[in-house]
Amino acid sequence: MAKNFDDLLSKVSQCSKKRLSVACAQDKAVLEAVKAAKQRGIADSILVGDEEKMKEIAATLDMNLDEYEVINVTDTVEASITAVKLVHDGKADMYMKGLLDTKTFLKSVLDKEAGLRTGKPLSHVCVFEIPGIDRLLFLTDVAFMPYPTLEDKVNIIDYTVEVAKACGVEMPKVAPLAAVEIVNPKMPVTVEAQQLTEMNERGEIKDCIVDGPLSLDIALYKEAAEEKGALGRKVAGDADILLFPDIHAGNLVYKAIVHMVDVKNGNILTGTKAPVILTSRSDSCEAKVNSIALAAVVAEEMKKNA
Repeated sequence: MAKNFDDLLSKVSQCSKKRLSVACAQDKAVLEAVKAAKQRGIADSILVGDEEKMKEIAATLDMNLDEYEVINVTDTVEASITAVKLVHDGKADMYMKGLLDTKTFLKSVLDKEAGLRTGKPLSHVCVFEIPGIDRLLFLTDVAFMPYPTLEDKVNIIDYTVEVAKACGVEMPKVAPLAAVEIVNPKMPVTVEAQQLTEMNERGEIKDCIVDGPLSLDIALYKEAAEEKGALGRKVAGDADILLFPDIHAGNLVYKAIVHMVDVKNGNILTGTKAPVILTSRSDSCEAKVNSIALAAVVAEEMKKNA
């Protein structure tokens, strides 16, 4: 089981070499991450976009573009469709956002002819390595689905369990989070958390252990569970997956961790036919490389299960 990103990178080395398709690759931070991913043996890349601008940026990074397949497409929309089609057609394993707006990028992901749509809603998984926690944590959804319904949450759990299993977590423990750990009819989030737990017990949500509602402290720390008399809970102090009730809760926790704690993280979009890397321009090079590594192990798992 990968307990940190070093373990995850070791796991990548056991996979077949992956190919990454980048839309509008004329971006310094993205090219820096692509170069690092190649040097570390994580993935080779196909760079789609404005070749002249790529050359200018590559020169500042001491990056030899001759080592990469470059497809010159200057129009942003055309570049995104060209790049995603490479993954759709099996010529690449993963798809990454470069210098284009998120709306255009997502349109390419959902394109009926060339995209990676599955018919299911998309979601977002962020993986954290946090000091003091002896395992990787999978947070969802912190960036994409605003107000997930009960059905959406089932899909989110299924997606995130697949990601966790790709990282070596054999039976992921899922904590549907709430402000409290008891069911309160006046707090719909707690009712849905209980419903998810019951669905898991009936075998409707598989390959994981779901236990909710749980407060964040009980989900992560046995000391808190003991203090609150919740040690008997199946996931208490041992959660792998933190399922947030809505994007506000998830995004606030995500940003608090990123900006206030010395952490490593990576993230991917889920619900697609192949892993999609949707990073922010503010994300560090390390976070982008970690996201490529995460996508690589997920791509390997999807290939095994195809």
